Amino acid sequence: MCGCIDVGSRSHYVAIGQTDGDVKEFGVYNEDLIALAQWLLNNEIKTVAMESTGTYWQSLFTTLQGAGLEVILCNGIFTKNIKGKKTNVKDCQWIQKLHTLGLLSGNFLPDEATQQLRTYCRHRANLLEQAADTSRKMQKYLRLLNLRLDVVVKDITRLTGLSIIDAICKGEMNPEKLASLRYGNCKKSEQEIAKAL
Repeated sequence: MCGCIDVGSRSHYVAIGQTDGDVKEFGVYNEDLIALAQWLLNNEIKTVAMESTGTYWQSLFTTLQGAGLEVILCNGIFTKNIKGKKTNVKDCQWIQKLHTLGLLSGNFLPDEATQQLRTYCRHRANLLEQAADTSRKMQKYLRLLNLRLDVVVKDITRLTGLSIIDAICKGEMNPEKLASLRYGNCKKSEQEIAKAL
C-alpha cells in the first residue's frame, strides 16, 4: 500500500486512502514525526510520497527512512491538483492517488559524500560573496570620506590598501605618509596615491 504526506510548516497531513477516515493530521515535532511513521507502519504502508516543500521535509524524510519506509520525494510541479477548492486533505489524497497509480517519480537525492561536498562548496561561495560585499562597503565608506583609494589601488583588500586603511583607522591623515605605505607590486606611484587621499 502507498501513503502520501502533504508537508507543511506547522503540521503534516497524511493520506493512506481516498476516504476522510484515511487522512490524519500530525504535528511537526520529533515525537509527532515518530508517531506519523508508526501510524504508517501500523497501516501496512511500505512506500510514501511527499513534496519537497522548502526545508520542512528534511526531518520527516530522515525519520521515515529510519523507520524502514521507502520515501519518494517529489517536485511540487508534478503533483499540482486541478483548480478548485484547495485543502490539505484534498492535496494529500491527490498525491496519494498519483503515487498509487505509479505516476510520481522521485527527485535526485545525492549520497552523503556528495551532499557534504555540495555543502562545503555552497559555504565557500557564500563566504566569497560576503567578502566581496564587505569590500564594496569599504570602498563606499572611503568614498564618503573623500578618500578615493579605490581609484589608485586595484584591490583595497590587498597589502597596500589594507596598510593604508589600517593607518587611517589609527589616526594617520597625512596623504604622503599614507602613500609611503605603498608596496612594491602597486602600479601607482606614491604621488598618485597621495593625491587620491
